[in-house]
Amino acid sequence: MLKKLFFVVGIIGLYLSMVSLKKQTPVTDQQQEPVIKKNSVRTLIIDPGHGGIDPGCHGLFSKEKDVALQISLKLGKAIQEAYPDMKIIFTRTTDILPGNFNNIGQSLRYRAELANKSKADLFLCIHCDAVRTPGGWYEKRIIGHKQKTVYVGKGKHRRKKVVNEPIYQSYYVENKVNGPSTYIWAADRSETKSENIDMGDEGGENIEDSLNVLDLNSPEARIRAQLYTKYFFKNSYTIASYVQDEFKKAGRNDKGVLQRNNKGIWVLQATGMPSILVETGYLTNKEEEKYLNSEDGQNEVVDNIVSALKRYTGN
Repeated sequence: MLKKLFFVVGIIGLYLSMVSLKKQTPVTDQQQEPVIKKNSVRTLIIDPGHGGIDPGCHGLFSKEKDVALQISLKLGKAIQEAYPDMKIIFTRTTDILPGNFNNIGQSLRYRAELANKSKADLFLCIHCDAVRTPGGWYEKRIIGHKQKTVYVGKGKHRRKKVVNEPIYQSYYVENKVNGPSTYIWAADRSETKSENIDMGDEGGENIEDSLNVLDLNSPEARIRAQLYTKYFFKNSYTIASYVQDEFKKAGRNDKGVLQRNNKGIWVLQATGMPSILVETGYLTNKEEEKYLNSEDGQNEVVDNIVSALKRYTGN
């Protein structure tokens, strides 16, 4: 109870400090939101999804936790080369749950606490997506009918009846769902700025959901959502749209900027900064799985995200 009280007081303090900062910023009639300066990413959190006992989704030969870590480490190196003065913090650099916990809920909290304590300017989460069976699955279709005699009724009413019985053929369906997407926290869809963002309800991986690590109806969560909407939503959407645009330029199937609130991605709402989660592609698509596990594929994903970051910071 005492911890919760301190947490609420801390959130309210954060809110009041942000209000105070806003009052110090000159606002014109055309400027209704805080100005986010270019080159404002001084500290960046890179969060490779899953890890350790939590493998995430899987393809025909690889696991999400491994692919996400490989891409994240290359991404951190590339960003450091582009921004030598930027402080880059990883939530994990090996195959462990962040914080070296054995509990997924605790590791989620650790991610958010690390970002908030580090006063990061951007939180970037790397994942892979999945839908249905890796590679594909078998289905049946009717290719004709054959007549069959059956008995219907009972006792003296029993009689023969000729029916048409379907003839089935099994066939293989290749899992062709592919393409990267970028998620942001669905803080408020009533705002004009979120009109063109999908909720991402079609298929896909249920990312870190059903853990109940955060009560979305709690006072703390509502305060956080208000702060996110007011200060971080626009910038989250901006860099997410840049990431997707760079993927599209590279010839990937652009699945767009998506948002979700009631089904996971808790860590995006719990971080007090612009934050995005990049689904780099589908491990359940055999071609995209090969791409995401290859040096060329991973390097291209990294280049796309770095290009998006350069557009975001103005460099």
